[in-house]
Amino acid sequence: MMKTYLTVYLHTEGSNFSEVADILEDLGFRAVKGRYDFVYDWDKKTTIKDIAWFGDKIHMSLRGKKVYFRIESVDEEPTEEEEYL
Repeated sequence: MMKTYLTVYLHTEGSNFSEVADILEDLGFRAVKGRYDFVYDWDKKTTIKDIAWFGDKIHMSLRGKKVYFRIESVDEEPTEEEEYL
């Protein structure tokens, strides 16, 4: 199953983490402990175009929040290190 992992970098003059987390959870992300901050589980076969569209949607949703983010999409099963909240 394809997963998109997201790491968030907050700016001290920007939105707080809980506000950013609410926005990302509204997009379908789940908070996780471990290497990444959030994960999105795709429920369909995913193309590069789908991932680019989703990246644009994340960007638009976080616009003005003074937040940097990094996404990584992989086709793999969860690792033992990944613990869902």
